Amino acid sequence: MANLPKLLITIGVILIVISILWQLGGRFFPIGKLPGDIYVKKGNTVFFFPIVTSIVLSIVISLILYVVGRFR
Repeated sequence: MANLPKLLITIGVILIVISILWQLGGRFFPIGKLPGDIYVKKGNTVFFFPIVTSIVLSIVISLILYVVGRFR
């Protein structure tokens, strides 16, 4: 139970760093507009499914968690 506050603080710091990188990186790397993302527009209806973006984010998050786990 004593490790819970440290874990929550660590998760919070990681989320802050990710959000800052996302804001700065969005200008240089168009997250959500990768080739392979499905975008269909017919009339007034728009369907967007970021499949490639989801895969890339999943890989990046998995690598981050792997590295964090190795140092634990």
